[in-house]
Amino acid sequence: MSILRLGLGLQLLLYAFSLRSDWNYLLSESGSRLVSRRLGEALLSLESPMIPRLGWLVLAGKRFGLDETTVLALSWYALTFASVLLLVGLFCRPAAVGSWFLHLCSVKSGGLVTYGVDAFTTAGLFYLMLSPLPDRLSFDFLWRNRLSNPDLLGFWRRVLQLHLCFAYFFSGFTKALGRDWWNGINLWRSLIRPPFDVIPADILVRFKDFLPIAGIVVIVLEVAYPICIWMPRVRRVWLVAIVLMHLGIGLAMGMYLFASVMIVLNLAAFGPAILWREKPPVSDLPAMPRKSPA
Repeated sequence: MSILRLGLGLQLLLYAFSLRSDWNYLLSESGSRLVSRRLGEALLSLESPMIPRLGWLVLAGKRFGLDETTVLALSWYALTFASVLLLVGLFCRPAAVGSWFLHLCSVKSGGLVTYGVDAFTTAGLFYLMLSPLPDRLSFDFLWRNRLSNPDLLGFWRRVLQLHLCFAYFFSGFTKALGRDWWNGINLWRSLIRPPFDVIPADILVRFKDFLPIAGIVVIVLEVAYPICIWMPRVRRVWLVAIVLMHLGIGLAMGMYLFASVMIVLNLAAFGPAILWREKPPVSDLPAMPRKSPA
């Protein structure tokens, strides 16, 4: 739980600062731009009118005399403030709920420019919002000196584990259906497409024979993830390999936020009892014996 809270808090903080200069541009309702919130929310309404969006906050702000620019700026500051609260572990439950809602609003309103990192971040915040808080490393725990419903921690951790198993399996299965992942063409296309062309093309040409091998390794790691992550003999190797795979994706393609959120989710779900020894809940710790009076 501490890994999930700290990792997602840092993830949200980096997300907010990465969009600081373009926040109003991407999420404005102005119809004169190709990418606008009006178009994104119109498409979103076709799915369901109940999906949270920034348009709700803008309408609420107009009732108090606030214009769209002010509401968008306040939403950015609120998201940043909530991520800082998550990082320090202060008011964990309200901070998790507010972070999930504000992030979901911004992602759904700007759905035309979002990708997988936003979906996994929203899912992680959803599990964090419903999980037992505070955790041992939070200021709330130091203040109250107790955990909230530690018995539910195993349930929500299992849900996160199953979520990752399904996500990796179907991602790898989809890759395996086509031939371009087996011969390295899809990796080549991904690595030379702006803005992911971090590695110069001449270096990729020099190591072109490595691309098919890397594509096959990715398929095997993802398809076998739901099986190998539970096998005692290989689970540590598989978890380390998945973390290194995402680290490589982040460095080779500049997808740092995607790499970080996937590493955080994997470590929170499977890190305890695989990479390090898991501590029992506070309620299960034996009571310290009291000294008898002299």
